[in-house]
This record gives sequence, structure tokens and C-alpha cells, in this order.
Amino acid sequence: MLSPPPRTIPAGVRVPTRRNAELVMVLFAMTIVTFYTATMELALVGHLPADFFVLPVLLTMVFVGAHVVVRILVPYADPAILPCVALLNGLGVMFLRRLDLGDAKVADRAGLSNFGGLAFHQLTWTVVALVVAVVALIVVRDHRSLSRYAYTLGLIGIILMMLPAVLPAKFSEVNGAKLWIRVGGFQIQPGEFAKLLLLCLISYYLVRKREVLSLASRRFAGIDFPRGRDLGPVLVVWVLSLMVLVFEKDLGTSLLYFGLFVVTLYIATERVSWLIIGLLLFFGGSTLAYFLGAAIGGPFANFYLRVTIWLDPFGDPTNKGYQLVQSLLGLGTGGIFGAGPGSGNPGLVPFVENDFIFAGFGEEVGLFGLTALLLVYLVIVERGLRAALAVRDSFGKLVAGGLSFTLGLQIFVMVGGITGLIPLTGQTTPFLSAGGSSLMANWLLVALLLRISDAARRPATVGESKAPVKLTGMATEVIR
Repeated sequence: MLSPPPRTIPAGVRVPTRRNAELVMVLFAMTIVTFYTATMELALVGHLPADFFVLPVLLTMVFVGAHVVVRILVPYADPAILPCVALLNGLGVMFLRRLDLGDAKVADRAGLSNFGGLAFHQLTWTVVALVVAVVALIVVRDHRSLSRYAYTLGLIGIILMMLPAVLPAKFSEVNGAKLWIRVGGFQIQPGEFAKLLLLCLISYYLVRKREVLSLASRRFAGIDFPRGRDLGPVLVVWVLSLMVLVFEKDLGTSLLYFGLFVVTLYIATERVSWLIIGLLLFFGGSTLAYFLGAAIGGPFANFYLRVTIWLDPFGDPTNKGYQLVQSLLGLGTGGIFGAGPGSGNPGLVPFVENDFIFAGFGEEVGLFGLTALLLVYLVIVERGLRAALAVRDSFGKLVAGGLSFTLGLQIFVMVGGITGLIPLTGQTTPFLSAGGSSLMANWLLVALLLRISDAARRPATVGESKAPVKLTGMATEVIR
């Protein structure tokens, strides 16, 4: 993959970092969050409480603090990523506040404390997630250093991915999917972090094997297909993803792992044939799991049930299909412009604070508002892909491209599930859904994107050093 030449700037010339533009956009994002909060509280309480601004102000302080950290640690990072994430995260916290108010009696809503309930819990997790992201930026001063520990990180990722599958159901199963580690009142979803660790291993492997995997065996329908001997890694990841589907009973996570590998492989080799092979393998494995679920049940029963509900959610609208039916009815009720913040009934959708928060938003902001949210996600993905194109090392390209695709695929899987496009997967909505594991993992994803974006946008200064460059022992790379 050809990299653009680095920008060379004469020594002493100041290069704009766009941090002031980032600060303005963060403040604008918080203005939108504050306006949403005021409209929502006015609809639910009947008047605007004197303390309605408490949570928006706290969020503004948190994200301005994040901006200051970015200004110091990654001054050349893309200025659009942090404001977009701050907007989504802020709206997520305030929608949870809307659910807290909706659950309270009308007479008690005006006096409902801001320092409790789902909203404050999510705000606390936001602070924790940002601290984790800052630590990651401090520790990972150069994204290329991750390649030195690729195998160790990959091994930890595989352990985290498979751990819920081997634990007893009482320690790992929630709503039919074995994705958690639960001890007492504490629970964590290790797969959220596993995808980031596995991406480092996948990227390192593909950097080393890219030329081999790019070789073609035969041409069919105008497409060059790889040699049979090179299918081994894809088949291994395919088997692992099917194991996640069967033993952890989760289609979304299985699709995420396999899709991440195949798309990263496509980015590395630029062979469309890998995408075709990946799609055929995944749909073939899913079809096999469905028919095995219908025939023998067992570990395939949960997947069979989800597909059955997807095919006919109104066949059992008050029991098995209730969640999807309520989601579809809520989206239909919202129409184009929605009922307005605080004027809908999102509480009728089970688990609206987690898997179905996008459906809850849809009822109140309508198709227009949901499209705006999707465009914000699209900006983050596009900026991540831009960083992947601009960064000058192959490892960084694959990591940034993989991170961007992971976020985009998770959004597709989530939206597809709540709209009936694909079977329900149980995937959370990044930055919007309640929960600490997803929030921390996605802020780590953002931290890595900021680090790679900083490396991609940082200019090479001419005249910084007069010392000769030693080439002995330096790694070389073939660029075609």
C-alpha cells in the first residue's frame, strides 16, 4: 500500500495543530447536549428545573479536560475525532437521565438528584474510560511499539475471547449470551478488549505475510484468487469465530472477529477475493449453525431462536419476539422527526439502556435525528480511515483501518439488529449504551486512533539534526 510522502517543514516554522478548532467543536457538541437536556427535562418535568445544567456542565468539564490532554500528548491528531465522540457520549449520558426521569413518579421528577441513577453511573464510567485512554496515550508513545508485543497481546486477546465460553453459565451468561465475567456485583465483558488486542496480532502477522498472501493462484470472473495453501489463517479464524457463535451464543461478536480479520487482510493485500472468500465462509458457517440448531439444538439452539425471531418477529409478539416488535413499533412511531426528546415511551423496549438504546432515540428524534447520529459515527470512521491512508508505516495502516472498520461494523450490526435487517446480535451502541466495558474499550479505540492520526499528520522537520542516519540494522519494507 503506497504511503504519501511526509510533509517536510523548515525548522522554526510553526505548523497549525487545529487544537483550537477542536476545542470550539467540543464546546459546540456540549451545547447540543445541553439543549437536548433542557428540551427533555421540560417535556418530562413540565418546567425547566434550576439544576438541569449540572450533568451537561460536568460533561463539558470532562471533555474539555480530554481536549487539554490531547493538546499535550497528541497535538497533531485529527481535530474532528474527539468532538464527535464527546457528542455521542454526552447524548448517551443524557438519554440515560431521560430514562431515570421516566421511571420516577411525575411528582418526584423535579427533585430527582443528578448524582444517582443510570446517568450518573454512566458519567462515572466515562471518567474512568477517559483515564484509561489517557494512560494508553502516555504508555503508547509510538503505535509501532505495539508490534513488538504482538504475539503476547494476541495470546491475551484469545484468552479473553474464550474465557466466558469455558466459565459456568452463572458466571458468564446474560440474556442467553455467554459474553461476561461476573463475580459478585462486578461484571466485565472481556471480548470488548479482546478485539483490540487481536487486531495488533492480526496487523503484525499481515505486515510480515502480506506479499505471500497477495500471490494469486488462478483467475475466475476477472478476480485473482489466492493459493489454497494460503487459506490456512483464514480457516483458523473462521473456526474460532464459529466457536464464539456456538459456545458464547453471540452472532454479533462472531461476525465482528471474523469480519475484522478478513477486512484487515483485504487492506493488506488489496485482493477482493479475500472478501468474497470471507463472506462465503461466514454465511456458510451461519447457515450450518442454523440447520444444526433446528435439527439437534444444544449449543446451536440460541442462534436458531434468534434467526427464527428475525424471520417472523410478529409470530410471537408478546413473548419471544417482544423486544424486536417493540423496537420496530418505536421506530415506526417516531416517524421522520420523532415525538421529541422526553415525549416518547422508550421504556417499553426491554433493555433500551443497552442493546436497544438506538431504538429509544429513534422514537424521540425520528429518522432525521438517527441519520444525524449515524453521520457522526461516519465522520469518526472516515477520519480513522484517513489516518490509515496518511500514516507512513504498514502496521499503523492496518491498525487504524481495522479500528475504523471495527467501529463501523459494530454500528451496522447494531442498527441491523434493531431494524430487523439481520438477526439480533446483542451488540451495544458505541459511546451511547450504558455499561463500562464497552465504553472503556471504545475510548481505548479512540486513543489508538488519535495516536496514529498524530503520527500521520505530524510533519517531518527539515534541519532538525545534522547527524548522519545509520542504516545498519534498520528494518526494510517493500512498497509496491
